[in-house]
Amino acid sequence: MSPLLMPNLRVCLQHLLPVLSRNVLNLSHKNVSQCFRVGGVNTFCTKNINNHAVDKRKAFKSRDFAIKERPVFPKSVFAAGTARRTAELMKKKAGFSDTDEPSDYSRKKRAAEIPDHPLTSSEWKIMKEGSERPDRFVLRMMEGMLSASADINIAKSLLAYVAVDTGTVPYELLLRYLTLCVNDGHWDEMYDVYDIMKSRFRTLDTGAYSLLVKGFSKTERWQETLVLLENINKIITPSPRNYANAIAAAMKHGSSATAWTLYNQLLEKGISPNQDTWKYLFEGGVSDHEYDDELLSILQQMRDNQIYPDEILANTIRKWFESRPDQKWTGGISIVNPSGVCRSCGSELESIQLTDEDYADLKDSVMKNVIKGIDVFKKTTPEELENFKGFVSKRPPFDVVIDGLNVANTLSRGNESETLLAVVSEFSQQGLSILVLGRKHMLYSTRSWNRHHMKQIQQKAHCFFTENISEDDPFLLYATLHSGNHCNFVSRDLMRDHKACLPDGRTKRLFFKWQRGHQLVLSSFIPGKMVRFQRIQSYDTIIQTNTKSWHIPYDAQGVDRCTYEVPEKWLCLTRSN
Repeated sequence: MSPLLMPNLRVCLQHLLPVLSRNVLNLSHKNVSQCFRVGGVNTFCTKNINNHAVDKRKAFKSRDFAIKERPVFPKSVFAAGTARRTAELMKKKAGFSDTDEPSDYSRKKRAAEIPDHPLTSSEWKIMKEGSERPDRFVLRMMEGMLSASADINIAKSLLAYVAVDTGTVPYELLLRYLTLCVNDGHWDEMYDVYDIMKSRFRTLDTGAYSLLVKGFSKTERWQETLVLLENINKIITPSPRNYANAIAAAMKHGSSATAWTLYNQLLEKGISPNQDTWKYLFEGGVSDHEYDDELLSILQQMRDNQIYPDEILANTIRKWFESRPDQKWTGGISIVNPSGVCRSCGSELESIQLTDEDYADLKDSVMKNVIKGIDVFKKTTPEELENFKGFVSKRPPFDVVIDGLNVANTLSRGNESETLLAVVSEFSQQGLSILVLGRKHMLYSTRSWNRHHMKQIQQKAHCFFTENISEDDPFLLYATLHSGNHCNFVSRDLMRDHKACLPDGRTKRLFFKWQRGHQLVLSSFIPGKMVRFQRIQSYDTIIQTNTKSWHIPYDAQGVDRCTYEVPEKWLCLTRSN
């Protein structure tokens, strides 16, 4: 039977079908259904409060922070790619390099074992008997072919050997062969495997169905993807990728109505579309403007959920805007000035500051879910927290709250108390009301904590020192939000754990917006000479529009952005009529 396999897969698989139909019950295929308690009293210190000091603070309350900044570098901790660049810098400092990464020796070894031409059954048998794991030989060989994108005829000859040797081909092996066919675009072979699978198994697993959706969506038989989607739906909710493939096929073959029907199904099921889905819909909209309102609603959806398009999707959106026959749109890449003005069109972007209503909602949610949440007393005690609330209530609102321990350990220059004193002095010179949060061990004279420095800090700022095992963040958030929307805080901590405690997506997005507009990060410090902070962004990085323009932040290609970072590149679209 082996010679029959070599020249023509369609012939070989059709001849194999009777063999593969036997002993179905012998297959291993499985259908898929489916707060520390601490004693003691909190120690706190505060500078003397008098009417003159309060009046002085009020005079500065509405004034902007006069913080020294570097013109370009360093970028904000929230700027796209900062985490990646920091990790690479730390890696270099530690003496690691790309050459220290382990080589993928096993993968290369498997690729070297793959024959360069189809083998006969006897040749495959000899090769199997000489392998280290004969029981896994066939599957590992097919996996190697997948990694190497091997000649399909070599894979055919392996299937023929297994069919002759065992009288059947396991489902697991067929699935890997199907993957090879789909990945490398062997559509006729894919059709044959699908026919075999349908004849032998009453149902397939979601992996097989997903492969078939992907494959059929790229062929003239694309409409069969709709049936395959229904089959997946009987087992599990189809994935965003399944819908993206089907929508791509419908758009490619001019069936916009089918594509939008599928998109509405996706939304009804509560599935989040991926960016490819949106790209296909906007591509279709370039030539068919019947669904322009629906495409605008996608942009609104992205805004509401703070989703940023990648560069490919942003380009597609630009082409769609410029193709609209009733409106004259022009698009281009832009960046935004620190003042929040687009350098291309001069439009002023939305402020990073929360509205009074949004601020009240955020404050209430943080107080309820973070400050009073079920986990807070793993980080402090009820007595300590109540003591702190009383401390805050007896003082005027603060202008800046400093995470003392975090700030003191941000940079390597100077000892901890010297760094903290320099930061406090920077704000004190501006007449700001300052709260420093610290831990009790900072009050004891050590090499890191100079007692004279700490006395100076207590003269310049209100100070509250928690137990050494307590966590500062809940206190920092409470004091900052309690003081009002003008109050900033200083810390390098990105507060991801506290953001995760918030109850819904909207509140988490409000927290992230508030954080980007109020968090100061120490960027550089030269003892006795200079203290610099990263700039607080004045504008919101979100899709936004007015009557004459759209501004869409997007992820530039090659920039690895973390979830707590925002893009720096913008698509600026302006309308001339």
